[in-house]
Amino acid sequence: MQPTIQQFSRQDLHVEREETVYQGHFQLKKIYFRHKLFSGGISGEVVRELLVKGAASAVIAYDPVQDSVVLVEQVRIGAYDRNSNSSPWLVELIAGMIDTDETPEQVAIRESQEEAGLTINHLEHALSVWDSPGGTVERLHLFLGLVDCRQVGGIYGLAEENEDILVHVVSREQAYQWVEQGKIDNVIAVLGLQWLQLNYQKYQSNS
Repeated sequence: MQPTIQQFSRQDLHVEREETVYQGHFQLKKIYFRHKLFSGGISGEVVRELLVKGAASAVIAYDPVQDSVVLVEQVRIGAYDRNSNSSPWLVELIAGMIDTDETPEQVAIRESQEEAGLTINHLEHALSVWDSPGGTVERLHLFLGLVDCRQVGGIYGLAEENEDILVHVVSREQAYQWVEQGKIDNVIAVLGLQWLQLNYQKYQSNS
């Protein structure tokens, strides 16, 4: 017998009030809510701080002929730890926030050009996930982008946004080894490269 999941719906959570704590590039809210309980009845008042980021697109840029992926490396202040020797420069998928009226697909195509000089030959949705929904509002949309990586490389990024992005072209096997070894340890890249490892063969057969 299959277990029952998601027996509750949006209507089973009631937001009593919310406060805007901070408004900048992102928004920080304080949410007061109650919800139905698995055991029956209603919870007490729950209070949570919530970082509202919105949504983002990421591209699993894959060349099925060369069996290679395009990755980008850049500094991330959230990975800077004064008490650790780990580097805050992370190897990632091409990605960007959806903060205009563009669709997730349009953002994926634009960011591929801005961050890596890439032209996407074919784009399709891979998966969408919530990023840390216990305290963050961010929906991540991952796309497979089929590319020709033979002339790819260099340094990219928008000067007005102080972006400094180094483009890497590596074999699919090498990229996945970096995931297994913990050298790639950011959630979008780990998810995307795991998805590619499960699905790459169907794209090789069509190339």
